Amino acid sequence: MASESAACIDDPAHLSPAARRFDFDSDTFSYPNELVWEYRFDPQTGKPTIQKHNPPPTYAHHCFVVVRSAKQFFLHAEFEPNGGTIGCADFATRIREVVSRSPKRTSPPAQRVGFPGFANLRQFSVARAEELRAHCGGAWQSYAQRGNWRMIFPFTRQHQEQIAARLCRAVEEKRLPIVHVVTFPRLTINHVMMLIGVAASESAFEFQAYDPNIPEKPVTLWFHRKARAFEFPRTHYFVGGSVNLYEIYCGLLL
Repeated sequence: MASESAACIDDPAHLSPAARRFDFDSDTFSYPNELVWEYRFDPQTGKPTIQKHNPPPTYAHHCFVVVRSAKQFFLHAEFEPNGGTIGCADFATRIREVVSRSPKRTSPPAQRVGFPGFANLRQFSVARAEELRAHCGGAWQSYAQRGNWRMIFPFTRQHQEQIAARLCRAVEEKRLPIVHVVTFPRLTINHVMMLIGVAASESAFEFQAYDPNIPEKPVTLWFHRKARAFEFPRTHYFVGGSVNLYEIYCGLLL
């Protein structure tokens, strides 16, 4: 049976902090997870009008894959701008090696996967987007992620307060927690992000996040202490408002 917390156990033996700070401009992909639907929100009521993108996207339903892969590259890849060049087949092999490794542990320097000719993931993903999209994982991995079951159970305010404190600690320890953001049983958002920064005040936690739908800049997620609730502001695909969060790709689940 799921417990009240029903979230990940913070076990330092399994969750190794990265050696350096995550840099959004260097450590994220240049391309987005694309959307099947185009959303337009009435400025007065917030009511959405939805229609399918035309032409249809070629890289949709990959939000889990994009965020998880960004973390895996941060933990396991070494970019070598002066290291020469290698062929497409070699890049494909190395990409698959990175995304086969744990998103919870950092590889020691001698065991990192080298990517010669590029300074960072952002630059690499500009030049080699096709190989990355082909070899980081399929859309099915977003649906088959084993923590998805958690969203069907109730989220109490006590649970979300505990999650907020845990996530704040994880960000401060540079563990780059990946969170599933939901409004279930409503389906206004069913998404994943990686938390990369946090500022705490008496009234709120202000989390900065890598949103795979928005590769241009970090987004903000709020946790309001008094309400014991998370809030995600409006984006081009979400009207904005209260959401529930829990951490995934993080070890044991209760």
